[in-house]
Amino acid sequence: MKLTKTAIFFVFIVLFASCGSGDKKKSNYPYFQNSGEIFHTLYNIKYAYNRSLESEILAELERFELSLNPFRENTIITKINNNVPVKADSMFMEVFNKAMEVSRMSDGKFDITASPLINAWGFGFKNMDSITPEIIDSLKQFVGYDKISVDSEGNVVKTDSRVQLNPSAISKGYSCDLVARLLDSYEIENYMVEIGGEVVAKGVNDKDVCWRIGVDKPIDDSTGLQHQLQTILSLCNKSLATSGNYRNYYLKDGKKYAHTIDPQTGYPSEQDILGATVIADDCMTADAYATAFMASGLEKSKEMARKIPGLHYYFIYAKPDGTVDVTYSEGFEQFFAE
Repeated sequence: MKLTKTAIFFVFIVLFASCGSGDKKKSNYPYFQNSGEIFHTLYNIKYAYNRSLESEILAELERFELSLNPFRENTIITKINNNVPVKADSMFMEVFNKAMEVSRMSDGKFDITASPLINAWGFGFKNMDSITPEIIDSLKQFVGYDKISVDSEGNVVKTDSRVQLNPSAISKGYSCDLVARLLDSYEIENYMVEIGGEVVAKGVNDKDVCWRIGVDKPIDDSTGLQHQLQTILSLCNKSLATSGNYRNYYLKDGKKYAHTIDPQTGYPSEQDILGATVIADDCMTADAYATAFMASGLEKSKEMARKIPGLHYYFIYAKPDGTVDVTYSEGFEQFFAE
């Protein structure tokens, strides 16, 4: 599962002149850009319209927080975690249903109840020396997506009152979708919404081409200060999400592994994918599967992806000899910028 906002696979919004966009519609409006910090991460939203919509965007993100921020008092999800009677709202239900769907598709490798295990290990596995099998076994008693459900009246039902939900591995993507829907409601035809590295792109940028997203080259640099672009992706009317970080791995027996917890075993996941970029029709789906792939490994992820219509992947992975390589799904070539 994702650990924190820093454990992401670096992407960059790349803005530069290029060839024409073919049949894409150029905007007659100026492009506004709203940037800042929210959810303890950065956001960058650019759109063509006749005025700034920053206040409306922030209001929508506040509405999202009041439902799905597990670190804020009196939100829907905090009340659920504290076993306070509350009806699940439409935002919670949308995220919850998608999370359950991805959990089933990934055979439990994606699980929004896994935060007790993630917290026990600490960021970067800093608590590794203090973890015991007894601790893991005790936590696993109330970790598992099958331990929570929502009944027909919107009541959340837990098999164990200690079950906790943390949707951070899916909610950034969902927040991008919410902002995109808001912009759609104003009939905006050209925009890019990026929150914490997750992206929704529609139409063209101010250079009259599809939005450019740069993917960082896999170089051994734990400082994160060196950046070289490996490839530039071109997005029109698609969403993109990332998970993992090949700059932030741990070594075991000479092999690299990303800092990912397997929610089923409770231990660090020894899988070969170091970074996953996923393109889908909506950002919530892309976000969830990027995380699921990190815990599933290369071959199982490829098999899983084939079952999901419209989903594309770009994986950076560790080979058995310790070197790093790249693979991507059939048809992914359409997203490489010319």
